[in-house]
Amino acid sequence: MLIPAFVWPLCFALFVLVVLVQLFYYGYFFRRLANYEPIPQSQSIEYPVSVVICARDEAHNLVKNLPGVLVQQYGTTHEVILVNDNSSDESKYIIDEFKRSFKNLNLVELIQEAKMISGKKFPLSMGIKSTKYEIVLLTDADCVPASEFWMQKMQDSYTDGIEIVLGYGAYHKQPGLLNKLIRFETFHTALQYLSYALAGNPYMGVGRNLSYKKELFFKNKGFSSINQIPSGDDDLFINQVATASNTAIMIDPAAHTLSEPKKSWGEWMAQKYRHYTTSHYYKPQQKWLLGLYSFSQFLVYPLLVVAAIGFRWDLALAVFGLRLVLQAWVWFKAMKKLNESDLFVWFLLLDIWMFFYYLLTLPALWKAPRKNWN
Repeated sequence: MLIPAFVWPLCFALFVLVVLVQLFYYGYFFRRLANYEPIPQSQSIEYPVSVVICARDEAHNLVKNLPGVLVQQYGTTHEVILVNDNSSDESKYIIDEFKRSFKNLNLVELIQEAKMISGKKFPLSMGIKSTKYEIVLLTDADCVPASEFWMQKMQDSYTDGIEIVLGYGAYHKQPGLLNKLIRFETFHTALQYLSYALAGNPYMGVGRNLSYKKELFFKNKGFSSINQIPSGDDDLFINQVATASNTAIMIDPAAHTLSEPKKSWGEWMAQKYRHYTTSHYYKPQQKWLLGLYSFSQFLVYPLLVVAAIGFRWDLALAVFGLRLVLQAWVWFKAMKKLNESDLFVWFLLLDIWMFFYYLLTLPALWKAPRKNWN
């Protein structure tokens, strides 16, 4: 079949348009994280903090990770609220042992399932309700703070008017391709939500490392408007209550948390499907912005190949090169800030990988989410 001559210039024009869209996102949004430098504070105030952790059948994680939360270097009053959500393993006995040594550890024991409330929201709500202090700091049982200054660094972002602090929840660095892909996807997600927050358009946080004020939680009736959705206790709640003026970020490596990455492709994909089902409920403007970025990213390489083969390879590579240079600069600086610099040597391969990643996660658009949170 003979392809009309006008098709190839049209494909090249479409390729240029897609690259321009990508340049917009990197030039307007993502450069903000790459260039981000926190404003030095003349005086650091330490506020009382309540850490809330929910756990269900995570005895092995509590043994490994809970000490990292309990031994934080923090001079001001603080507490750790551990919600044991209907665990059937030895979690209760392990928590009792920790309580003997750490008097600021408080247990909330749940022995019944909440009806009509999906996911982690009910245990998390019970944990927040049990806190004594205004600043609530959230993490998961399978996470450990990257340093003993995690608590201090996260609360340090609370200045006048700030009610939400978005942190970075990283994964342990381990050998293997899957580990690199998981860590890159985590970086790429953070590049978006942290940059959007810096641009005055916050839309999500991650429950592995997130803080907000107790008053904000109850003023917005907690998770009542999203109780029917299995996940979303972190991203959907932040999507509803975050504004340009009440949200800050904290990306100091000492303020990161570290989690164990999934060990198989199937487990990782199941996790991603569960996370992406909540994006349907974002605000329309944010869904449009996120969707346009993903769609343009998905089209870059197919259109590059078509434009190079069917039109002029030199012009196609020149246009692609503009995007690649700006993207490399942003990734290099942002990866350095998020302590993921070792991934940059795989820069081009990771960029190509995104095309296949979007193909693999496409079923999340129609896949029904799981009802349980663990």
